[in-house]
Amino acid sequence: MIRHISRLRLTAFRNYTAAALDLDQRHVVLTGPNGSGKTNLLEAVSVLSPGRGLRGASFDTLQAHGSDLNWAVAASVETDSGPADIGTGALPDGGRRVRINGANARSIEAMSDYLRVLWLTPAMDGLFSGPAGERRRFLDRLVTTLIPAHSAAVSDFEKAMRQRNRLLEEEGDARWLSAVEAQMAELGASVHLNRTDSLVSLQALIAESLEDANFPAALLSLTPLFEDVAEPATSAELESLLAQRWHALRGLDRAAGRTTSGPHRVDLEVVHAQKAMPAALGSTGEQKALLIGLILAHARLVRLRTGIVPFLLLDEIAAHLDPDRRKALFQALDGLETQCFLTGTDPVLFEALEDRAQRIAVRDGRLARE
Repeated sequence: MIRHISRLRLTAFRNYTAAALDLDQRHVVLTGPNGSGKTNLLEAVSVLSPGRGLRGASFDTLQAHGSDLNWAVAASVETDSGPADIGTGALPDGGRRVRINGANARSIEAMSDYLRVLWLTPAMDGLFSGPAGERRRFLDRLVTTLIPAHSAAVSDFEKAMRQRNRLLEEEGDARWLSAVEAQMAELGASVHLNRTDSLVSLQALIAESLEDANFPAALLSLTPLFEDVAEPATSAELESLLAQRWHALRGLDRAAGRTTSGPHRVDLEVVHAQKAMPAALGSTGEQKALLIGLILAHARLVRLRTGIVPFLLLDEIAAHLDPDRRKALFQALDGLETQCFLTGTDPVLFEALEDRAQRIAVRDGRLARE
């Protein structure tokens, strides 16, 4: 049996006052005009995972306008061990809670025991040529599907860094500053090693499919964490070096008003393997195909490493592919043996899926089977 969402329920989420879908294990195709709520439904599925979902939005912005109810998303997930009921929704402080099988979950990451989620959206079309921060966030989403605690480590690191920046600006207590830098070093080492280990595994898997002509392969690397010395071999040594660096850079960072060195400054470098060309120099179509190939490879890696095939949320992807590549994409999705959610304005784009998909029409926050 393919792990799949058998029932999805939305309450006061974006433009959905209330909605429910009963699904089988086939792919889910959502069609409708722009602004009807297709991406909002994908976002609802994406918040059933660590992090802030496919838009990276604050949880208080997910609330439907004019509703007296708090937003909530719930899903029944069919697994080899039986069904699991997973839900998440708003808390008064702007955060969210998670419930699994009727009980409060021990952590946000507990959802990852039942489902992992990956996505591609039109906002990611300029990923390879855009700011480094966007590529880091993309990489961290990939890593989180392998290591669910990674998202929290990134968030905690960024919070500690903001605290360090304030202390530097206010010329705060040196002992307190050292304590914050020690916390940053522990978190920063974890974040960096999670990224590098995940990239090594992903690159090894990509190397096995270099001859695939449908979607180009990527060569992936991180820019150096330190420009003048090699990275330490152990986590403890990396923590120590990071703390030393931040201590030595206090004067420079105070003048700059920011932390100038660390895991938050590295960039994900991507090269089109078959052409030996930086991804940023490729055509729009090449970049789109490269990104799709990267997501498909990572989904295979997650299955190999965790035994859970991630759900794929593909927003307006088919419209930018020619018919042959669109057919190749659908075949690749079938090969993953997972449930994929795809959106588009034109049902014709998904004809090649034939009876391998269930089709849902979306109109103004309302859902109907086609």
